[in-house]
Amino acid sequence: MQQRLSSAARRSTNDRIRKEDLSLLQLNQDFAEVIFTMEVPSRPPPSDFKLRKSASSPLRYSGAIKKVSKKKQMGGNLPEYGNEENDNQFEENKLDTEEETVEESVFLKPPTDSSEVVDAAAHQILIRLPSQDSFSEESFVSEERLAEEAKKKKEEEEAAAKERQAQRQMMAIEELAQSEKSYLRMLQICTVNIRNNLQNLQPPPPNLDSVFLYIDEVMDVSGRLLSMLDQKQLTPENPDFLETLCTSFLSLSSDIEAAYKEYLRHYNHVSLVENSYKQKEALWNDIVTIIKTSAPEVNATSLSFFLVMPVQRIARYPLLLQTIQKHTDPSHPAYGLLEQTAHTSVALNCRINEYKRFREVADKYKKTENLTIIDKINRLNTHSIAKKTARFSQHIKHETGMVPKLVDEEFDALEGFFNILEDGILVLLENVETYLLHLQRFLECKTEEFDFDMDGEKTPICYKEINTALRQWILPMFEKRMRVLIYKPLCDLRDLLVGPKNLIRKRLHKLLDYEVIEGKSKLSYDEQAVANAYKTINTLLLNELPRFNGLALQMIWRMLGTFSCLHRDLAADMEQVFQSFAQQLPHSSLHPKEFQEWVESAVLEGARQLETLCQSVEEALNAPAAQPLSPSSQRRLKQLTDKHGSGKIFQVTSTVVATRDFDLNLTKGELVALISETDTRGDKRRWLVDAGGKKGYVASSKLARYHQAVEDPPPSPFLPMPADMSGLRRHSCTPDPQLIQVTSRPLFQVIAAYDFTARGNHEVSVHAGEPVRVLEPHDKRGNPEWSLVEARGQRGYVPSNYLTRTPVISSLGRQ
Repeated sequence: MQQRLSSAARRSTNDRIRKEDLSLLQLNQDFAEVIFTMEVPSRPPPSDFKLRKSASSPLRYSGAIKKVSKKKQMGGNLPEYGNEENDNQFEENKLDTEEETVEESVFLKPPTDSSEVVDAAAHQILIRLPSQDSFSEESFVSEERLAEEAKKKKEEEEAAAKERQAQRQMMAIEELAQSEKSYLRMLQICTVNIRNNLQNLQPPPPNLDSVFLYIDEVMDVSGRLLSMLDQKQLTPENPDFLETLCTSFLSLSSDIEAAYKEYLRHYNHVSLVENSYKQKEALWNDIVTIIKTSAPEVNATSLSFFLVMPVQRIARYPLLLQTIQKHTDPSHPAYGLLEQTAHTSVALNCRINEYKRFREVADKYKKTENLTIIDKINRLNTHSIAKKTARFSQHIKHETGMVPKLVDEEFDALEGFFNILEDGILVLLENVETYLLHLQRFLECKTEEFDFDMDGEKTPICYKEINTALRQWILPMFEKRMRVLIYKPLCDLRDLLVGPKNLIRKRLHKLLDYEVIEGKSKLSYDEQAVANAYKTINTLLLNELPRFNGLALQMIWRMLGTFSCLHRDLAADMEQVFQSFAQQLPHSSLHPKEFQEWVESAVLEGARQLETLCQSVEEALNAPAAQPLSPSSQRRLKQLTDKHGSGKIFQVTSTVVATRDFDLNLTKGELVALISETDTRGDKRRWLVDAGGKKGYVASSKLARYHQAVEDPPPSPFLPMPADMSGLRRHSCTPDPQLIQVTSRPLFQVIAAYDFTARGNHEVSVHAGEPVRVLEPHDKRGNPEWSLVEARGQRGYVPSNYLTRTPVISSLGRQ
C-alpha cells in the first residue's frame, strides 16, 4: 500500500516537472529568437554598466543556446510515463541533464516561477544591447591587429636571428684570419730570432738544422694565403671576403698538403732531437734562456711550444671552416664554395694522416740493422721461431706446388724493373770507380819529370809543356768534376736502393704471413694486425715504387749526359792547350786532311806495335819460367833426371794439399818426375809422380813441364883465359895485320843459358840463347849472384848462373 502511494506521488511529481521543463524550453527558444532578430542602435554602454561574468562571452551564451536546443530535442523524445521502471529512468536522466546544465551555464537553471523566467529573459536582453554586427567587426579588427603584431614580432625575431648568425659568421671569419696572422708571426719568431740566436752558440747545438726542417715551406704557404686575402683589400665584414677566402684556400690546397705532410712526418724526429737537448742540462738552460729572450711576449719555455703549432694548425682548418659554414645562410652566394672548402680541408687532413702512417711503416721496415750473431740469438723467442717456421713452411709449399702463390702482376712488374735499375746502377758505379782509379794512376805517373837526353829539341819541350798543363790543371779539374757530378750521386743513389729493397723483402715476409690467415673467416687482433701490415706495405710500394723507379732512371740518364759533357769540356780544354803549341809541333804545317791521314796511320801503327807487345808479354807470362834452384832442388833434379830422364821432369805451379788417400802434399816450385798420366781408375786428371823418394798422385792442372839447359850454367860469365891462348900469342913472331885486326875483336860472347822472367822493374827478362852485354858482374851491394846486363836496349839484373860465355869460332874462321 505504501509502495503504491509512493509510486503515485512520484508520478505526479514527474508530470509536474515535465510540464515545467517543457515551458522552460519553449521560453528559452523564444528568447533566443528574439535575441537574434531584434535590432538595437549601436551606442556605447553606460559607464556604470557592468557585465556579469556568466554573460561576458558570446561563445558562452551561444553554448547555452545550443544546450537549450539540445534539451528541446530531448523533450520531443521523452519516454512514456506509466510504469515504474520508465519513471525511474526518466528521473535519473532528468537529474543528470540538470547537473550538466548547471555546470555549463546559469541560463539552463530552471526557475521556480514565471516571474523569475521573465527576469532572466529581461536580463539576457539587457546583456545583448550592442548589435551583433558591431561586435563582430570589432572582434575581426582586433584579430587582424593581433595577427599583424604576431607577424611583425616574428619578422623581428627572424631579423634578429639573422643578425646574430651574421655576427657569428663574421666573428668566425675574423678568427680564422687573425689566428692565421698570429700563427705566422709565431713561426717567424721561431725561425728567425730563436734559430739565429741558437746558431750563435759556441758550439751550436747538434742537428739544429734538422729541428727546423720543412718549417720554411709551411711559413711560405701560410704567407701566400694571407697575401691572397690581403690582395683585394677586403675586410671580413665584406660579403665578398668569404668567397675570396674559399678561393684562396682551394687554390693552395695542394701546396698546403705538400708542406704540412712532410713537416708532420718529420715532427717525431724533432721531438727526439729536443729530448736529446734536454739530456744536457747546460745546453738546455742556454736554449731556454734564448727562447725567453727572443720571445718575451710569449710565455714559452721549450722549442716544442712553437714547433707544434703547424701540427695544431692543419687540424684546426676544418673546425674553423665548418664553424663559418654553420653560421652561413644557405642562400649566401658563396655557400656552395664554402661547403666545398670545408670538405677539402677534411679530405686534406685525412690524406696527411694516411701519408704519415705510411711513412712510419716505411721508416720502421726499411732500416738496415747490423746485428751480430749474439744479438740475433738473443732476439729468438717462441713467437719469432713460430713465425719464421710458418713462413718457411709456406715457402716450401709454394716451391713444391702444394699451395698456389698469390700473384700481383702490377707489383711483379715494378719489382722486376727495380732489380734491373739496381743492377745497372751498381755496374755503372763500378765502371766509374775503375775509370777514376786509372785516371789517378795516370796522374801519378809523371813522365814529364824524366830526362830524355834530348835537350835543345822542340818536340820534347812541347811535350813537357803540354803534359804539365794536362797533369796540373786540366785532368785534376776533370777528376774533381767527375767525383762531384757523377761518382757521389751514384753512391747516394746506391745507398737509396737499400730502403726499397728492404721493404720489398719485408713485403715478401708479410705476404707469407698473410697467405696463412687469408682463408680464415674471422681474424684475431694479432692476425688483423698482420693483414693490415701487409696491405699497408703493398699499397706503399705500389704508390711509391713507380716514382722511385722513374726518378732513379732519370738520374741515370742525367749522369750519363753529364759524363758526355765532361768529356766534351775535357776535349775543348785539351784543344785549347794544343793550339798554343801548334806552331812548334813538327806536323803543324800539314793540311788538315793530310794531318788527319798522318794521325790515322800513326795511330794504326801504334796499335799494331801495341798488339805485338801484348802478344809477346802474353807469351812470356804463359811460358813456364825457370827460376834459380836451391842446392837441394838441384840434387833432386839430378836424381830424378838420372832415374826417369829429362823429359819426365815437371815443376809444381801451386801448393798441393792432399785430399784423398795416396795424394802428396807439395809446395810451389818442387820438382817431380812423371810415372803415369792416369790413376788406377783411368782418371787423367790425377797423375802418379815421383817426388824423390815418395810417390803419389797430384792434380795434373798443378804441374808444368820443367825446362832445363843442356848443360849446367857456369858459376860466372867471366871465365879465365885459356892457357893455350897466351902461349899462342907468345910464339907468334910475324903477326899478320888481318890477324891483329881479328884478335882485337872479342873471342867470347855472353848469352843467356836459360829463360828468365823479370819479377820487378829492377830486373830484365831474357830468353835462352839471347846475347846480352854485361855492365856489372854484381849488384849494388857487391853480390856476384846477380849481374847488371843490357838486353834489347833494356837494363836490369839477371842471375849470374843464368849467363854463359861461348867462343866466337865461326867469326874467326870467316876472317
